[in-house]
Amino acid sequence: MAAPMPLPAYAAVFRSRKILVLLLLGFSSGLPLALTAGTLQAWLAADNVDIVAIGWFALAGQPYTYKFLWAPLMDRYTPPFLGRRRGWLLVTQLLLAAAIAFMGTLTPRDATWLLGAVALAVAFLSASQDIVFDALRADWLEREERGAGAAVSVLGYRIAMLVSGAGALVLADQWLGWAATYWLIAALMGVGMLATWFVVEPERKGATPKTLDEALIRPFGDFLAREGALALLALVVLYKLGDAFAGNLTTAFLLRGPGFSLTEIGAINKGFGLAATIAGALAGGALMAKMRLYRALLLFGALQAVTNLGFLLLSMAGKSYALMVAVIGLENLCGGMGTAAYVALLMALCDQRYSATQYALLSALSAVGRVYVGPAAGYLVSALGWTQFFLFSFLIALPGLALLAWLRARIEALDLASDQSPIASRPRPG
Repeated sequence: MAAPMPLPAYAAVFRSRKILVLLLLGFSSGLPLALTAGTLQAWLAADNVDIVAIGWFALAGQPYTYKFLWAPLMDRYTPPFLGRRRGWLLVTQLLLAAAIAFMGTLTPRDATWLLGAVALAVAFLSASQDIVFDALRADWLEREERGAGAAVSVLGYRIAMLVSGAGALVLADQWLGWAATYWLIAALMGVGMLATWFVVEPERKGATPKTLDEALIRPFGDFLAREGALALLALVVLYKLGDAFAGNLTTAFLLRGPGFSLTEIGAINKGFGLAATIAGALAGGALMAKMRLYRALLLFGALQAVTNLGFLLLSMAGKSYALMVAVIGLENLCGGMGTAAYVALLMALCDQRYSATQYALLSALSAVGRVYVGPAAGYLVSALGWTQFFLFSFLIALPGLALLAWLRARIEALDLASDQSPIASRPRPG
């Protein structure tokens, strides 16, 4: 087994050109999201669109949930320029820029359903860009770069969400208006196009799918044929489950439990919490360059479980600003570290021949806990109260950690295989 990287080497991971490119691609990946969600809803509301119609616009985000359905096409077919990953990135980015700019030419009240159709197209293209970006990251990064790659991707993504979310609202209201704001964000897709130009197309490991049957069926068969495949899939679901339970009702708890105001919640939970998440992801990425994958998953998973107990303390203490800041800061910091390790795990689980399909499937599976814990969390709070609920959110994280310990040999084998892959043996660019 390879020794952990010395301090100068792991610091150099963040200075590489490859990591900078992933930061910019993360920005490009996050930029369209708010334009079909919160920012679009604000535009519709400002233009006095009927509330029922606004409710229907929430369906525009469906492509993000079902992106695994067309991911095999992006593994099977290669554009006639730039290669399989770079080519699809550029295609989706060009089409996104055009579609976002076209949204800016429309008026919600006069072309409500046309705007809805274009928003759906933007979400589809955005989900497609995410498929390729995730596959590129899994193919391109060496083992010791995965933590840093995951961290800077989260950073770029979050910055982009601020730009197209809060930033777009301020620009539309104070300076540019809605049309020019959408045109400006369409122009910012050029950041991703520039980054795509500097991507080094990953060398292919093994034969890529030659038929749609191979692209659709073999990714499943390849994964399920692995030793401990079902247990690994269970780990994907369980690892962040406690975090999902605690985070699902955080805003409602802060408002109805200790009784903080909306302004206080917005500033501390959303603003400071976002900064802590970014800091946690970057810290996790840096530490993972020195640690093996299993150790990082175990340490960060334990930390994100323990910090759930901070909400338990807050529910008992009542309205304490100092405790709120500490709890929000630590929970988001450790959650960001756990996310860096978790994304590195998903990358390690992907076979390069089918990385677009397999990563899309794994990321969809990883969303199961986040999406479906909401109703269960609501019933638990109603039945148990806040204090017992947060104790439960800690306990529900323990099976994932136990399964992780049981799969230690398998995860260490995946990590070692990354060291011995043809990709890891090549000289690093940048």
